[in-house]
Amino acid sequence: MTSALPSRGEIDEAARSLGLATTPSELQGALLGWLAGGGSADGNWLAAVMADPALTQPGPDTSLQRLREHAVEQLDARNFALDLLLADDDASLADRSSSLFDWCRGFLGGFGLAAGANPPLSEEGSEALADLAKLAAATPQDDGDEEDEAALVEIAEFIRVAALLLHGDCVLGPRHRRSMH
Repeated sequence: MTSALPSRGEIDEAARSLGLATTPSELQGALLGWLAGGGSADGNWLAAVMADPALTQPGPDTSLQRLREHAVEQLDARNFALDLLLADDDASLADRSSSLFDWCRGFLGGFGLAAGANPPLSEEGSEALADLAKLAAATPQDDGDEEDEAALVEIAEFIRVAALLLHGDCVLGPRHRRSMH
């Protein structure tokens, strides 16, 4: 892997400079959802992901372009690694869970834009998508204990696997079937 995931601060600054009303987690989720649903990362990907044709394509050396490059590389690597742009580990449980739920909302939006109303999902993919929708509708709690901390780690791992599964259903599966014909 050649590109590094930009920091939340870098993405937040870039989003604000463009007037985007989104968190870094939601923006990365939207991008990964778009790609997992079969959307193209070529051309003006930001306008497509944000459903705003007025947005211009990020420049080649910007944090947003590095975010795109990192996402594409991770999905193409097929090594089951997927970095989520979430609040830092030292942030409060509420902030970390909020960023996770933001990520899920972004992912669902991007996925829906790219995959459409009837994506080619496996039974597991359909269940994963339904679970992501439940997480996107969740609200963070103000405090928690070690059990809640452990649950948050498990949820983040589930989200990684779900995103990769949906990418497999909508992108890798059809790509594999086309190469066999």
